[in-house]
Amino acid sequence: MKAVILQPTYLPWIGYFGMVDTADIFVFYDDVQFVNRSWQRRNKIKTPNGYIWLSVPVVQKFGQKINEVEIVTKLSWCDKHWKSIRHLYSKAPFFGEYMEIFKDFYGKEWKYLVDLNLTIIKRISEILRLNTKFMLSSGLNVNGAKTDRLINILKEIGANEYISGPGTKSYIENEKFEENGITLYWYEFDHPTYPQLYGDFVPYLSVIDLLFNVGNKSLDVIRKGGEKAAKRA
Repeated sequence: MKAVILQPTYLPWIGYFGMVDTADIFVFYDDVQFVNRSWQRRNKIKTPNGYIWLSVPVVQKFGQKINEVEIVTKLSWCDKHWKSIRHLYSKAPFFGEYMEIFKDFYGKEWKYLVDLNLTIIKRISEILRLNTKFMLSSGLNVNGAKTDRLINILKEIGANEYISGPGTKSYIENEKFEENGITLYWYEFDHPTYPQLYGDFVPYLSVIDLLFNVGNKSLDVIRKGGEKAAKRA
């Protein structure tokens, strides 16, 4: 059984959903430390002049975990994000097809960042017709630190294959996976191009750029980028 353990992020890029696609079980790593300047609370969308950031305002508390982060509800960030998305993508070929889904995200008042992110990721996974099972690390009651905790999570869910992003290579202890009978793979996504608005192609944007421009062919594009992504460590 293949598993991915990854932090929930805001309007993730297409490689995130490539990892969802490869996994039998996808564990949201929601009980590790929150990093303010990270994808956990922001992402990029395209404009005629490059890209802009959409950032969710959050309450700053030292040492808080991802699932503890509260959104600053007194700011009208929902309105601003939706207006930016609608303005920049209203002329995209498939914007109308998904407009009501995204409008609904921004029509609610969210208290916790994790709830917003999980709702968006799960709904987009449904749009992409992904059948991966989702779980929360906070619901597993698994102890340990760093590599040991990852292995304990994998044992708890019964996974014998682990797919990790290449950004973890510097601190993951490869030998511990082998010692515990778990095969480790690195997921190295080869970003594909696809039709976009506003001139030259810009990679590493939120997945919504793909959805609005490509529609029901989006999963084909994601799988093209992931054809050779999982490389055994």
